[in-house]
Amino acid sequence: MENNVSPQDLCLSFLQTDLAWEAPAENLQRCEQRLRDVANSRLIVLPEMFTTGFTMNPASVAQTMDGEAVRWMRRTAAAKGADVVGSVVIEEGGKYFNRLIWAKADGGLQHYDKKHLFTFAGEDKHYSPGQQPLIVPIQGWNVATFICFDLRFPAWSRNLDGKYDLALYIASWPERRAKHWQALLQARAIENQAYVLGVNRVGVDGNGISYSGDSMLIDPLGEVLFHQSHQECLHSATLSRSLLDEVRSKFPFLKEADRFVFSA
Repeated sequence: MENNVSPQDLCLSFLQTDLAWEAPAENLQRCEQRLRDVANSRLIVLPEMFTTGFTMNPASVAQTMDGEAVRWMRRTAAAKGADVVGSVVIEEGGKYFNRLIWAKADGGLQHYDKKHLFTFAGEDKHYSPGQQPLIVPIQGWNVATFICFDLRFPAWSRNLDGKYDLALYIASWPERRAKHWQALLQARAIENQAYVLGVNRVGVDGNGISYSGDSMLIDPLGEVLFHQSHQECLHSATLSRSLLDEVRSKFPFLKEADRFVFSA
C-alpha cells in the first residue's frame, strides 16, 4: 500500500481464498489467520458465503444475525479499525438468505440480500431474494454492494447520477465461466464510471466445482489494477479519489444517462 495516501483516497484489502465445505468454524479461523497482517485499510472484503462455500443446504449451516459469523465480523472490524464485508447464509423469519453483511468499524451493521438468485444451481429453491439495494458511505466514498449472479444484470448495477464510487461484487464464480466474470467486471466499471472490485474464491467445493478466483480491481476507465487467478492471496490497494473525479469531469456521460426508473 502506498505511503503517500491522500485523505480522500480509500485504502482497502480483499481476500481470495479456498473455503472448507460447509464448515463455518474452520473458515472463520482461516480468515482470521489470513487477515492477521492487514493494517491501515478502511475496508476488508471477503468472498460470497465465505463461511460455508456456495451451498444449497442452508438448513444445515444457516446462522442468525447474532450468530458467531456476524459476531466474528464485528470483532474483526473493531480490531482492525476497518469495515468488514462478506456474505453468510442467514436464517430469518423462517426463510434463508444469501446475505451480504457489512460490519462497520464503529459497531454498526448493514446488510444486502442477494437479488438475483442463481437458478441454474437451484439457489432460488432454497433462498429468498432481496429487493433493496445497499449503498454504504465510507470515508467520503459511496460503495454499492452486489453478489455474484447480480453481475449479469446491468440495470441492477446502474450508477444513475453517479450515486456510487465503488461497486463490490463478492462471488463464488466457477472457473468454467471465468471469461464472463472478467469481461462483465470491466464492463460494469466502464459503463458506470466507478471503481469495481470483484472478490472470488479459489479451490474445489463439495460439489466438485472448481473456482479460479480471478479477483480483480478495475479503475473507472476499465483498466485492470489487479488480477490474480488460481492462488490464494490477500491484496491491499489504494483507490484514488482524484482519478475518479478527473474521469467523471472530463467525460461526464453519467449526466446524459436515460432517465428510466428501474423497478425491482
